[in-house]
Amino acid sequence: MKPPLGEYYDVNGRKLLLHREGSGGPAVVFLPGAGAVGMDYWDAQRQAAAFTTSVFYDRAGTGWSDGIDLPRSSTEATDELRALLDVAEIPGPYVLAGHSLGGLYARHYAIRFPGEVAGLVLMEPAHEDYRAYMPRELVERWDAWDPADALPDELPGEILEFYRVLFEQEMADWPAGLREPLVDSHVSREWLLTGIREAANVKAVHDEIRAAGPLPDVPMIILTAVAVDPFKRAVSAGASDELLQAETDGKTRLYNDFAASVPRGENRIVEDAGHVTLPFRRPEAAVRAIRDVLAQ
Repeated sequence: MKPPLGEYYDVNGRKLLLHREGSGGPAVVFLPGAGAVGMDYWDAQRQAAAFTTSVFYDRAGTGWSDGIDLPRSSTEATDELRALLDVAEIPGPYVLAGHSLGGLYARHYAIRFPGEVAGLVLMEPAHEDYRAYMPRELVERWDAWDPADALPDELPGEILEFYRVLFEQEMADWPAGLREPLVDSHVSREWLLTGIREAANVKAVHDEIRAAGPLPDVPMIILTAVAVDPFKRAVSAGASDELLQAETDGKTRLYNDFAASVPRGENRIVEDAGHVTLPFRRPEAAVRAIRDVLAQ
């Protein structure tokens, strides 16, 4: 299926999708989470294009980019992004706006290539100390979860329809030419599997970031989404409201501590969105953070 937006660029023999709008710099680059694609950040990306060059892309093995065996190391993912931005002739330095796993990749990029990063906007970022802030019951649930059981060979139609309705609700006011192919792809077995595969080596990625060293002194704004959205409830079946609230409290403490650990860090609470729905429901929160990072 042809992507609704973007152009292809050849990186290491693979075609990678990248879409840009706007002009000037530093450019902002959106790094998707596992199971997400660049176009999920279209609303924030187009708003940021009003004041700077604004870019989203699909990593190899995800979205509309060429396939590749997953998972990969963070070093591979950040090398790939660097090469893509070079081939696409988007000069640094960059503001990296990373969501979930993409937030961890954004941090690693900044550590590895500090002269190329002007700032960080981290939306619900994956973090190597996340489990340490969580209640024991929740960690035990995660340890008991088998990714092999997450997607049976045949997904019941009602499950696919459930996810279709959720995605359609989040993108209800998007142009149909973007929304329809994006929703259709999100509820495909291949895209659902991609999210599980890409995050399968998260412990090794955590080890990479621990070994990488400190962040450079750049402005960093974290966005913590404290609502429990329908996607979270779907993947947390059986978890009590109290346990889900304990997770929210734990991640808020983590992000507060993380922001305080760097010279120019800030954690902002976003009340009316959850982990998955943050870029859909509150794109302006990301755009405001990008503006504020650029102003520093």
